[in-house]
Amino acid sequence: METKTMTADQKIFSGQVKGYGMLIFLVFLSWLIFKLITPGNFGSGENMLTCFQASLLATVGAIGFYFVMVMGMFDFSIGANIMLSAIVGCIFATRIMGGMAEGSSGQLFGGYAGLILGALITGALVGLINGLLYVTLRIPSMIVTTGLALIYESVANFFAGGSSQVLPSNLRALGRMPGNIILAAIAFFVAYFILNYTKIGTYTYAIGSNEFVAKNMGINVRKYKVLAFVLSGAFLGLMAVLTISYSSSMLAETGMSSMSRNFVPTMGCFFGMAFKKYGMPLQAIVFGELIINIIFFGFIALGAPTAIQDVITGLALLIIITVTTKIEKGEIVK
Repeated sequence: METKTMTADQKIFSGQVKGYGMLIFLVFLSWLIFKLITPGNFGSGENMLTCFQASLLATVGAIGFYFVMVMGMFDFSIGANIMLSAIVGCIFATRIMGGMAEGSSGQLFGGYAGLILGALITGALVGLINGLLYVTLRIPSMIVTTGLALIYESVANFFAGGSSQVLPSNLRALGRMPGNIILAAIAFFVAYFILNYTKIGTYTYAIGSNEFVAKNMGINVRKYKVLAFVLSGAFLGLMAVLTISYSSSMLAETGMSSMSRNFVPTMGCFFGMAFKKYGMPLQAIVFGELIINIIFFGFIALGAPTAIQDVITGLALLIIITVTTKIEKGEIVK
């Protein structure tokens, strides 16, 4: 029995080593390509540090979205959630909490508490609405969340009063080191603990593997699908905190303009899905977001037009996911 256990552990370790090796190679390859093409504008230590900090924003949202995607669901309201959560957090920090008086540490703490709690609660509430409507209406999650995205954009625009919400300079510590790293690390370890050491994580994987079997085992599938959306929304709320702290402001966009914010967290989550077989989905998301941002920064250094950037980036990511995802014979591709 002990020999079998060791063999299983060795297989897991071997798979993770292979997974990390592939991810590190992809990071290096992405960096090397743009470094060779434009050595003067790309690849410096400062440039890579900025790239890493930018990747942290999407990483926090992507590890939350993984709870939804691993169950086979999708969410097109990611961008609207981030926008609404950031605006509400900014309002809580500057108007409701009233933490703007300089020199008052208590009030300053209130400002940060308002920012984090406002965005976190808003994100989780959006996730709850998404989940409840999805399981109640019994229509595809993509359709439900697309319709809700329009509503969230309108609500955000109402709260913002049609103007950009600016986070004061004394409340932007979470947009730079070490604040952004600390918040991202906390989010990562919370998600890792939930997925690997709680009933929620066990049931999440069970439902994602085979919903019919999970239901026959007595798992309340509807409940845990709603919970997945709530967890995803909460992490997107934290991403909103990092986003507005990094960029200093958030504009309430309408007409589905928030959809552009869906791309980066979603693509990072695809890395997690591709490397789930190696037992390291969240770690793959971290590397995946870094790879995506290296590609973005590389095109910026090249001065390539936005349209060309989008086409080549999409093709590059399709190639990466195809190479890293091996479909076994007879396996159903979802």
